[in-house]
Amino acid sequence: MVIHVVTPGDSVYSIASMYDTTPLRIIEDNGLLDPSQLVIGQSIVITDDAGNENAREILVFGYVYPHIDTKLLLNTLSYLSAINIFNYMVTEDGNLIYIEDEDIIKLASDNQVASLLVLTNLEPGAAFNSDIMKNIVNNEHIQDLLINNIIDVLKAKNYFGVDIDFEYIYPEDKVEYENFIRKMTNALHDEGYLVTAALAPKISSDQKGILYESHDYKVIGSIVDYVLLMTYEWGFTLSPPMAVAPVNNVEKVIQYALTEMDADKIIMGIPNYGYNWTLPYEKGTRASVVSNEEAIQLAQQYGATIQFDETAQAPHFYYFDDEGVEHKVWFEDARSIEAKLQLVEKYDLAGIFYWTLMKPFPQNWTVLENTFNVKKLI
Repeated sequence: MVIHVVTPGDSVYSIASMYDTTPLRIIEDNGLLDPSQLVIGQSIVITDDAGNENAREILVFGYVYPHIDTKLLLNTLSYLSAINIFNYMVTEDGNLIYIEDEDIIKLASDNQVASLLVLTNLEPGAAFNSDIMKNIVNNEHIQDLLINNIIDVLKAKNYFGVDIDFEYIYPEDKVEYENFIRKMTNALHDEGYLVTAALAPKISSDQKGILYESHDYKVIGSIVDYVLLMTYEWGFTLSPPMAVAPVNNVEKVIQYALTEMDADKIIMGIPNYGYNWTLPYEKGTRASVVSNEEAIQLAQQYGATIQFDETAQAPHFYYFDDEGVEHKVWFEDARSIEAKLQLVEKYDLAGIFYWTLMKPFPQNWTVLENTFNVKKLI
């Protein structure tokens, strides 16, 4: 596999000739929506027929909502070990808010992909709720009811396991939260289910903030089967313009995690999106989310040149919209994905997960399948 960066005068045909391949293969491997409109600085993956039989197997998880487009999901399932179906919200009295997920579970199972039930303390139409978790972790009766409800759903819907995504736990509830996670995991293990936990991106054990303090890498890592490190959102909706998952920061999270748990516990997060900021940036203004394909389309539309930040290992570009307003876009491409996958190899991690799979990113799968093989759970 080679990643070619488009220069002035390049076309799909000239690139194909340069690497002794076909234009059709380049179009398919990169999911090019408009092959006649390449962007200067755009990354193009070039593959051959060498095969990947001897590559290491890794776990590949991906978050989906039940309303994901069926065709998109079918095009993605062959690259996955499991789908994390988002989400079952817990209530303060130990009940669950149910979702219509039967069809997607069956589709995944038919394609040898396991389904994980994602548990959250989100409120419908709102954010993560710390008080919901306070009520649960401090009440044994509610915990028992919730665990029984979870097991009932797992059995009724043929889930493979549970992904715990409880966030913004009050620091004073840390020990009680850990005890609850241990209790729930033991009960789920007794029933034969896999248990994972999503953890905030920490770089030290004493990192302050409600998002971080109750996510103890060492304790939670010792309880569950795998941890899913949310190594993204450095650049986010309300932040100044920057890469969503700069590889230098991602590596710091991994390096810290490895001081608290074994590498074969760690599933590294990869974002499948970017952000579009209006310039000049003003604190409090919101960036809009763009898919990686939409970012390329924007660059095409406005004649932008894609640049690549060597420290963050991420692509970005500037453009002026139809109103003359300047924008900056950070997103993911083949080069940034390859850089992240190199961390998986460098640190011998168990695998990766994507947040989310709701938008297509064909180039990503080309890079992945030319780097690793996918470990199946079912």
